[in-house]
Amino acid sequence: MRANQTPDRELVRAYINGSDSAFEVLLNRHKNQVFTKIFMLVKDHDIADDIFQETFIKVINTLRSGRYNEEGKFLPWVMRIAHNLSIDHFRKGKKMPAVRSDEENDVFATIAQEDMHVEDQMCWDQVLNDVKSLLEYLPEDQRQVVEMRHYSGMSFKEIAESCDISINTALGRMRYALINLRKVMEEKKIVLTLS
Repeated sequence: MRANQTPDRELVRAYINGSDSAFEVLLNRHKNQVFTKIFMLVKDHDIADDIFQETFIKVINTLRSGRYNEEGKFLPWVMRIAHNLSIDHFRKGKKMPAVRSDEENDVFATIAQEDMHVEDQMCWDQVLNDVKSLLEYLPEDQRQVVEMRHYSGMSFKEIAESCDISINTALGRMRYALINLRKVMEEKKIVLTLS
């Protein structure tokens, strides 16, 4: 009962000093919130399980090595690790999230017409690939918001909570991302048309 009321910083200190049960309390206290955040990003239970385990392995290694210095901010620190590992998952091999690109999930596919001819569909697929490749030219924070919004299907509220920013900041990053994409297209003389 007493352990459940012990602040995180004291449990962290106890774990660093050798109390495995202190870490167990921390894990039980925060596991649902951390797993939910990861699952919201990856939308796949098995991948979320893997990233959840990887998150806490990183937490344990950092605590044991004496590199933890987020005194009093344990949960935000763990959530940041979980967020970064989730985003890293998408970047491996420059793959998009587990959400497959199709008419239901791809943001650009909603524009496509169901009765396209084969040639039109091939042109449209090329347009989608060109747009996705342009994301590489965006600053990290803008690209992250675009990926979370359009490939993970997250709301701006979810993005704001995930990135620990305000909704206005998330909206602003999306706005600047679109402006920057237009600039890149103009500079590279890219015209995206279905002709």
